[in-house]
Amino acid sequence: MRRYRNYWVYSCGLGVAWAVVLGLTAALRGESALRRALLVFGGFCIGWVSTTIARYVYPPPKRWMSKELPAPKATAQDGS
Repeated sequence: MRRYRNYWVYSCGLGVAWAVVLGLTAALRGESALRRALLVFGGFCIGWVSTTIARYVYPPPKRWMSKELPAPKATAQDGS
């Protein structure tokens, strides 16, 4: 299942979900509601593109990407 935890797989899933929502909106509510839904979809696309750019410009630190996280360090505040 880990191989499906991928940004591109998630993106494709969102595309399918939006296609279903827009298709149902057009079929059930008509053209007027579809125009409003397309405006919402356009705003979503703008946000999605900006987060995609941010993921590539500011990738997460390497330690967060490793399989095993290091053990937390004990501090004087821990009562140790």
